[in-house]
Amino acid sequence: MVQTIDEFQKVVDSMLIQHQSILDIISKGQEASGRVNRSVTKSVTNCGCLAVETRKNEIPEDATLSDLKYIFQNHLKGTLCPTCREIIQSELGKQLFYIAALANTLGLSVNDIMKREEENLKTLTVYNLR
Repeated sequence: MVQTIDEFQKVVDSMLIQHQSILDIISKGQEASGRVNRSVTKSVTNCGCLAVETRKNEIPEDATLSDLKYIFQNHLKGTLCPTCREIIQSELGKQLFYIAALANTLGLSVNDIMKREEENLKTLTVYNLR
């Protein structure tokens, strides 16, 4: 079992055999991302365990930037059923595999990338606007 991000990255490095070209890794990563999107979409359109209910977010004139966290919504209703949860977790795992493979190929550490991003988030806080 993988205990750390570094260990996961090493496992990915040892397992990547067929798609070692940077072009393969990038295209397979894009495909994995599309499969994640498709899995979430199918949980709405085929299964129905999730629903998307959208409307314009009304922002009060006196709202502060930190208030937006509580004003904006994700438009998601429901809870993933066990089947959809399993499928989406599997697809996200494949996506993580290709992220780690890309980092390996470029000589980057996923752990270092995550630490750097965490520092940026902590520094920018709500002003990050993601």
